[in-house]
Amino acid sequence: MMKLTRSLARLQRAFVLGCAAVLAAQGALAQEAYPSRPVRLIVPFAAGGTADVVARVVGAKLGERLGQPVIIENRGGAGSITGTDAGAKAPADGYTLTITNGAAVTTGPLLGQRMPYKPLEDFVHVFLIGTFPNMLVVRTESPAKSLQDFLARARKERNGVSWGSAGVGSAGYLAGELLQQLAKVPMVHVPYKGTGPAMNDLLGGTIDAMLTSPAVAAPHIRSGKLRALGVSSSKRLSDFPDVPAMQEVVPGAVGDAWFGVSVPAKTPPAIVERLRAELERVLRAPELRSQLHEAGLTPAALGPVEFEKFLRQEVAKWTPVIRTANISLD
Repeated sequence: MMKLTRSLARLQRAFVLGCAAVLAAQGALAQEAYPSRPVRLIVPFAAGGTADVVARVVGAKLGERLGQPVIIENRGGAGSITGTDAGAKAPADGYTLTITNGAAVTTGPLLGQRMPYKPLEDFVHVFLIGTFPNMLVVRTESPAKSLQDFLARARKERNGVSWGSAGVGSAGYLAGELLQQLAKVPMVHVPYKGTGPAMNDLLGGTIDAMLTSPAVAAPHIRSGKLRALGVSSSKRLSDFPDVPAMQEVVPGAVGDAWFGVSVPAKTPPAIVERLRAELERVLRAPELRSQLHEAGLTPAALGPVEFEKFLRQEVAKWTPVIRTANISLD
C-alpha cells in the first residue's frame, strides 16, 4: 500500500511539472509573438531616391499593420550591393527586411558583378511591390517628333544618335540596349555617374536622348524642355496617355525596373506569410497606391511564389540582351 501511494505521488509530481512546462512554453511563445519589437527595413540606396520614397511609404503602413514601427535604414553603396548584402546576412527572424531591385538580384550577376551573397538562394523574396518603366526623352527642338522618327534618324546617321543613362547596368541603360537590339539600329550610349549629370547634358545639347524614369522626366516635359517619345512599360501610362509604349513600335521592347521586399533565407514560414499578407493588405489601400503612383510605380503585389517566378523570368529575359551586347561591370 505504501509503495502504491509513493508511485501515485511521483506520477502526480510528474503531471504537475509537465503542466508547468507546457504553460511556461505557451507563455514564452506568447511573449515572442511576432513582431514583439521594431522591424528594420534596409534601403540599399541613399535617402531621397525612388527606392527610399517607396520604402518610407510602404514601411509606414506596414508598421501600422504589424503594430510595431518599421525603421528605415539607408545603406547605399556598390550599386545597391552593400545594403542588400547586409540584408542577406541579417538574422533570419523577420526583424530585418530589405528593399531589393534588379541590379542586386537579377541583372547585377549577369553583368559580372561579384556578389557577396547568392541573390536567389540567400533570400526569401516575400513581395514584389511594383514596377516602373523608363521613358525615352529628347529636347523639344529635336527633329524626332516620334519614336519612329528617332529610329529612322538613328539608321541614317553614320555614327548613330547618342543617348545617355545613369550608367552601364542601370535600368535605363538596359531598356535602351534592348530597344537598340530589337530595332536593329546603331545608337551611341553615353554612360553617366547618375541621372543628374545625364539630364544636364541632355538639356544642354551634349547628347541627343536619354532613358530615365517618368518621375525624373515629368517636370522637364511639363516645362516644355523635353519631349517624350516612348515608355518601356507594356502599355501606356495614365499620366502620359499620348506617349506610346515602345513595344507599340518595336515589339518586345519592355524593360521595367522593380522594387520588392525580401528577408534572409531560413526566415520561419509563418513570419514570411505574415509579412506577405500584411504587405498585400497595405497595397490595397487607395491612398498608398496613389502615393506609389506619384513615385512612378505600378503596384504589382506578387507573393513569394509569383515573385520568384518573376525573378527567374527577368534572368531569362536579360541574359541574351547582356550577352549580345557583351556588357560586363567586372
